[in-house]
Amino acid sequence: MTELGPGTEVALITFTDRTNLVGYRATNPLPFPILIDADRSAYRALGLGRGSIGRVYGLQAARRYLEIIRSGGLTGGGGLAKAAGVLRPTEDPLQLGGDFVIDAEGTLAYGFWGRGPDDRPSVDELVEAVAALGSG
Repeated sequence: MTELGPGTEVALITFTDRTNLVGYRATNPLPFPILIDADRSAYRALGLGRGSIGRVYGLQAARRYLEIIRSGGLTGGGGLAKAAGVLRPTEDPLQLGGDFVIDAEGTLAYGFWGRGPDDRPSVDELVEAVAALGSG
């Protein structure tokens, strides 16, 4: 993370539970801390809402989930869901994320509020936001 400059700290904030985080860390070794916001107070403070089913899953995935739900597939792990390898979500799949730069005084210097799971700023945009702190 040296490209962000001295004194820059990076953290990932998630609302997952500790059990899920162990598996995530095993498959995604990150060079910065991962913090758990179980009650999503940071998400609320930053104005991160929930997305619509259509925006988060897309039309085709939403149709498939409706088909699975109608078949009773998400109730006990059987039926169409079991055949499709679909498990009931253990977290809120509609929770939207964001990317933020907070200055040394704790003031929000840059914010990107995602409109869906694939809506993220580029790495260059985030690096520029951090660099702007040093030039301002």
